[in-house]
Amino acid sequence: MVGLQLSVVGSQFLVKAMSRVWVILVIASLLVTSAPAVTVQTGSPDSPSASEKSKAAKSSSSTPSAAEIAAAKASGKVWVNLDSGVYHRSGRWYGKTKNGKFMAADEAKKSGFKPAKRE
Repeated sequence: MVGLQLSVVGSQFLVKAMSRVWVILVIASLLVTSAPAVTVQTGSPDSPSASEKSKAAKSSSSTPSAAEIAAAKASGKVWVNLDSGVYHRSGRWYGKTKNGKFMAADEAKKSGFKPAKRE
């Protein structure tokens, strides 16, 4: 019986020790996954970062205002959806897609953009 009691006590100790290890591992993994990413800037402090450049590019091709749409429509420009490769002369998507810009219809065709099937 003494041997049996020792093995039970020993296994309880082993279970407690293993559970402590698991708790430590879980906490460590949570700390690692929730830590913020560290970015290193390699350029000069005055030069814009890559994220600032992408923000500037997105803002230049963001959805235009109603005045810009009216002016482009009056001048005969088409709205080019840069994601789909389709240009619109008028209609629902004219000046409304997230990633697009105005350009002349001939320029859009030369650049490889295709006209919208339905408008």
